[in-house]
Amino acid sequence: MPPRRVIGIDAGGTKLLGGVVDEQLVVRHRVHRTWRGADRQETLDIMVEAVEEARAAAPDVAAVGFGIPALVRFETGVSEWSTHLPLEDVPFRDLMSERLGLPVWVDNDANMALLAEHRAGAARDARHAVLLALGTGIGGGLLLDGRVYRGAVGFAGELGHMVVDIDGPDCQGACPGRGCLEVLASGTSIGAAGEQAARTEPTSELGRRLAAGREITGGLVTELAHDGDLVARSALEDVGRRLGAGIVSVVNVFNPEVVVVGGGAVAAGDLLLEPARRVVAERALPPSRELVRIVPAHFGDESGMLGAALLALEEGRV
Repeated sequence: MPPRRVIGIDAGGTKLLGGVVDEQLVVRHRVHRTWRGADRQETLDIMVEAVEEARAAAPDVAAVGFGIPALVRFETGVSEWSTHLPLEDVPFRDLMSERLGLPVWVDNDANMALLAEHRAGAARDARHAVLLALGTGIGGGLLLDGRVYRGAVGFAGELGHMVVDIDGPDCQGACPGRGCLEVLASGTSIGAAGEQAARTEPTSELGRRLAAGREITGGLVTELAHDGDLVARSALEDVGRRLGAGIVSVVNVFNPEVVVVGGGAVAAGDLLLEPARRVVAERALPPSRELVRIVPAHFGDESGMLGAALLALEEGRV
């Protein structure tokens, strides 16, 4: 008998990644979508279309798991609030199950990434771990004593909204905060740091790209940094130090064995993580700082998709 298959959907602030996944976490088919400025109905329609595309490649799928960038009441599957998507007060699980005609499970997207990394990735042997997912914003997931910790009703782990600078810039999206880690160290922040560097150093490669009308994104900064551009590397180092300041608080509060850094921004690798590690080594409390490992996600930016599939496999008991 072939392994049972489900669909996992990771819906981020600006893009969606989905796939047909079997019990061995082998991805049989992938789907991609992007969205910018979509309203609630369009956002939900895009998710349904992505599932239907994946389902067309595997009509025998048994369930669908979603990871969404929202505060989700896990027991009811209701999305109560989201910084980046119009998903306030949406009965997400029941609505999607009705539209798709399949069992549906839903949780916060960073929780899903943590689930995958704990089951088979960078946090596999840990009982105490933290995941930071760096993309449009920063999602957070907590593994406490071997279990994903969701708080009283499911809203825990919003580590991207730790305040690291009380007088800092306004946060992104619908967040009412200022100086949150998300606005200082996300993938979006890498692009902002790169654009600032391009304006300061107009003769650099970043400066030339900006002058030519190119949008300075986190991906472009990372690409140029890997190519050896010193200005791009400096921008990544600045963001890495800010990330490290946030991880200092994570280490001091939770005493994890491992901090896993995932999301699209982890493509920067040690150019981002080494500055963060240095700040943690300098500023976190001993002996926690000597015990913790700060590592990239094993599954890269597919952790959320795989975790959503695992949710459907495990919670759905398919």
